[in-house]
Amino acid sequence: MIRVLIADDQMMVREGFSVLLNAMPDIEVVGEAVNGVEAVARVRELAPDVVLMDIRMPEMNGLDATRAIVAAAPAANGPAVLVLTTFDLDEYVYEALRAGASGFLLKDASARQLAEGVRVVAAGEALLAPSVTRRLITEFAKLSDTPGLPAARDPGAYGELTDRETEVLVLIAQGLSNAEIAERLVVAESTIKTHVSRILVKLGLRDRTQAAVFAYEARLVTPG
Repeated sequence: MIRVLIADDQMMVREGFSVLLNAMPDIEVVGEAVNGVEAVARVRELAPDVVLMDIRMPEMNGLDATRAIVAAAPAANGPAVLVLTTFDLDEYVYEALRAGASGFLLKDASARQLAEGVRVVAAGEALLAPSVTRRLITEFAKLSDTPGLPAARDPGAYGELTDRETEVLVLIAQGLSNAEIAERLVVAESTIKTHVSRILVKLGLRDRTQAAVFAYEARLVTPG
């Protein structure tokens, strides 16, 4: 069972998502939170696998709550944070990804999309179609002010990535799935999965969403 915590200050959103998710045979909503402070406390108490996190909440917003949750546990042990958004290109969503969120979910998502999104981030992947993730990252990379980052292609600036791993990182940032990267590079998909795993370990990142953000910030790729 995938254990889910829903953090949102709107009761109708919490109750609606709870009903939809509890109807799934492999998902259980173990708790709810009405603000970021309560979300952080409930994560410690309930140890969920996934947190559905609204951004704009009282007392502590979802961005600060995401940072606190991610900082409290190693990537392998902590929950995946899934940001809830109306997709009005909220300026906080990109910051949430930088803070350690695994992706985002539209608040008007269907029951199937909601359940699949939870499953995807619980499995350690970035949420939703690569094209959607690409759109989000492209828009918000324009807003990021990241002084002190290494210059693009600076040898040694990206840990100990090999040339092939750097190539895979760029393709991740361009929104390609593992299967699409494998087709582009004419290798097996299992080989790409291995490259992705090594990239995450070498750069100390949680998932491929953070890898894409890193690539934009390190100027390996540029928005647009």
